[in-house]
Amino acid sequence: MLNRKNKLLLFKLLSLFSVVRGYNILMITLAQYLASIYILSPDLPLHDVILDFNLFLIVTASALVIASGYIINNFYDAEKDLINKPTKSMLDRLVSQRFKLTTYFILNFLAVIAASYISFRAVFFFSAYIFGIWLYSHKLKRIPFIGNLVSSSLAIAPFFVVFVYYANFQTVIFVHALFLFLLILAREMIKDLENMAGDMAQNYKTIPILYGTNISKLIIGLLIVLTLIPSLLLINIFDIGYMYIFFLACIGLLLLFIILLWRANGKKHYVWLHNILKFIIVAGVFSILLIDIDLVLNRIL
Repeated sequence: MLNRKNKLLLFKLLSLFSVVRGYNILMITLAQYLASIYILSPDLPLHDVILDFNLFLIVTASALVIASGYIINNFYDAEKDLINKPTKSMLDRLVSQRFKLTTYFILNFLAVIAASYISFRAVFFFSAYIFGIWLYSHKLKRIPFIGNLVSSSLAIAPFFVVFVYYANFQTVIFVHALFLFLLILAREMIKDLENMAGDMAQNYKTIPILYGTNISKLIIGLLIVLTLIPSLLLINIFDIGYMYIFFLACIGLLLLFIILLWRANGKKHYVWLHNILKFIIVAGVFSILLIDIDLVLNRIL
C-alpha cells in the first residue's frame, strides 16, 4: 500500500501528465514516425528511418516543445479552465504555477539543445516554434479566427519540420496536410463553442461570442465541406493503398458531423462533435499503416 506521501507524489505526476497532455504527445510522436516511414520516405529501408538519429532528435525536440506549449497554455488559461473543465482543472492545480513555469523553461531549453545537434536551422525553427506558442497563448488566442488559424498551424508544425527534413515535395503530401489542417481548424472552432462559458467570463473574443453560434456553425460546416475535397482527391487520384478505406469512412462520418452540428444546442453536444473529429484524427494516424501493407511486411522481413 502507498503511504500518504507517495500517493501525493503519484497524484502530482498524474497532474503533470494531465497538464502536458502526455497522451497527445505520444500520439504526435507516433504520427511523426509513421508519416516519415510510409509517406515521406517510402523508399528508405525501415531501419534507416527508425534508427535515424537526426529524426529522433527532431521528434524529441517536437515533443518537448509541445509539452512546454501545453504548460504555458494551461498557465494562461487557469481561470478559464476552472469554468470549462472543473474536474481536470482541480487535478492540474496539484502542481503549483511556479513549478509549471520552471518545467516550461527547462523543456524549452532541452528542446533547443536537442535541435543544436541537428543544425542551426533546426535551432532557429524550434526557437520560432517556442515563441509562436507563447505568443498564441499570451495574445493571439483572444483574437477571433486568427487565434484558430494560428493554433491549427502550430498543431501541424511538427509534421512540417519532418517534411522539410526529408525534402519530399510530392503533391500527395500537401493534400494530406490540407486534410489535416482543415480538420484541426474545424476542431479548434468546435472548442470555442464548447468553451463559451469560460471564454465569456474571461472576456475572450471568439467567433461564437462575437457573432453567435449560428455563424460559428456555418463556418465550421464550410470547413468540413472543404475537408471532403482532399479526401476525394486522395481516394480518386493518388495511390494511397488501402488507406482509401479510412477516407471513405471519413466522408461518411463528416457528413454525419454536419447533420449533428446543426442540431447541436449545448456543451454536451459540442463535446460529442469534438470527440468525433478527435477520433478521425487518431484513426488517421493508425490508418497510415494501410498505405502499403506489403511494404510493412517486406520491411519487417
